[in-house]
Amino acid sequence: MLKIRLKRLGAKKNPTYRIIVINSTTKREGRPIQELGHYNPKTKVMKLDLTTAQDWVKKGAQPTETVAYLMKNCNADGTLNYKKKETVKLSKKAQAKAAAEAEAKAAAEAEAKAAAEAPAEETPAEEAATEA
Repeated sequence: MLKIRLKRLGAKKNPTYRIIVINSTTKREGRPIQELGHYNPKTKVMKLDLTTAQDWVKKGAQPTETVAYLMKNCNADGTLNYKKKETVKLSKKAQAKAAAEAEAKAAAEAEAKAAAEAPAEETPAEEAATEA
């Protein structure tokens, strides 16, 4: 089975990748069938031959998750149309704090709603206190 995947190049902690078509059983830096482009994740610079990549997909090549993302967000000229993620990932501690605040807010709203309904109907204890 053919895969469209990334081939790692570059120095330690400074990766660059080539987007290649390769047999799925071949090692990561093995000899590719065809090179489709390159991608630098640090600078978000990419050049991809999108029409050729789509032709390979039609022939049965399976893109990896990352390559599928790159192909989906590729402009017509082969450059990356980078969109920063809208959602912010919170740590477990921050998630717990946000959940506690939401619960406290819900409890406060419930108390306010109950207090708004209570003055209209006085309880028997309050009636006895007002008579004495």
